[in-house]
Amino acid sequence: MKLSDKIEAIEESVTVQFTPLIQKLRNEGKEIIDFAVGEPDFETPLTVIESTKDAIDARKTRYGPVSGLYELKSKIARQFDKYSSDNIIISNGSKQSLYSIFQAILNPLDEVIIPTPYWVSFSQQITLAGGIPVFVNTRDHQLDLNEIEKAITKKTKAILINSPNNPTGAVYPKSDLEKIAELSLRYNLYIVSDEAYDFFVYGGLKHVTLFTFENIRDRVIITKSFSKSYSMTGFRVGYVAARKEIIRAITKLQSHVSGNVCTFVQYGALAALSVDESIILQRLNELERKRDAAYNYVSKLFNCIKPRGAFYLFPDVSSRLKKGETSKDFAAFLLKNAGVAVVPGEAFGMKNHIRISYAVDEKLLEKGFEKIFEVISR
Repeated sequence: MKLSDKIEAIEESVTVQFTPLIQKLRNEGKEIIDFAVGEPDFETPLTVIESTKDAIDARKTRYGPVSGLYELKSKIARQFDKYSSDNIIISNGSKQSLYSIFQAILNPLDEVIIPTPYWVSFSQQITLAGGIPVFVNTRDHQLDLNEIEKAITKKTKAILINSPNNPTGAVYPKSDLEKIAELSLRYNLYIVSDEAYDFFVYGGLKHVTLFTFENIRDRVIITKSFSKSYSMTGFRVGYVAARKEIIRAITKLQSHVSGNVCTFVQYGALAALSVDESIILQRLNELERKRDAAYNYVSKLFNCIKPRGAFYLFPDVSSRLKKGETSKDFAAFLLKNAGVAVVPGEAFGMKNHIRISYAVDEKLLEKGFEKIFEVISR
């Protein structure tokens, strides 16, 4: 029996593919230094663990509201001026949030503009919703506003913005985001704003959310996650903030897809919102130090734009490729010969690049780059 055309057209997440492969190699006794998976090298805050355990002990193990615990939604809503718990829905991480958003706003053949390079799941989720991803190149990883406007057609339904960006670490300035807001008004478009890396900005920068622009709050849909910010990747908790009609639509969908997010885990997320800011600042400073160290290593080997956010480098490796080789070939070469896992740029819609996560132990960071230096020089 044939599977559906829809599922046959979807590609598996390349970043997720690396996890079992790395584990397989490690089980074979090979040392693999993992620069591929985007996961902070920090422990989940103790208060989050304890609150989750307390919720289990208190038997908070039953069904809960589909849209999430009232206390959690209310606390999240305080981040958004004039929003209430009705403007928030808790999800099983940003992936589900984005999937649900596109299911809620897209009709078949609606177009969504995506600046490239882009996170691997964006295009697939749009396709699953019957939409068409429209890719627009960036310039030095920054938005090309003229090209974005040129890409808008009568079928365009939304512009997708991801800042700080995965995979480049680019942080878009307020002036550019303001112009995106203006385009959404001029052409009557939604803006889907993935702000999963909002905590991770360096050099004294501050994250600018698209919620800043009051005149577009009825059309901006923001998704955030507890995964990166609080080292809660295994908890699978995220949320969407938007106008009430959009939240109601997503809640209706979620009632049929997953029901409520794990009840006791949401108490852990509630505790995360009260984590001492000094802990977050300490982790941010540590990541900035790793960013600088990783950039110093990479810039000796490849052309690379220094990132100002997230925890990735996205160097251009074309000078190291032999004729006919791709960044997939180069990533396979590093894995086989250096024991270092990276993600090829094709996964993010940009060839001749690789993504390197520097959110790893500092000793492993140094050792991984030493191995890369060794095999390239050899």
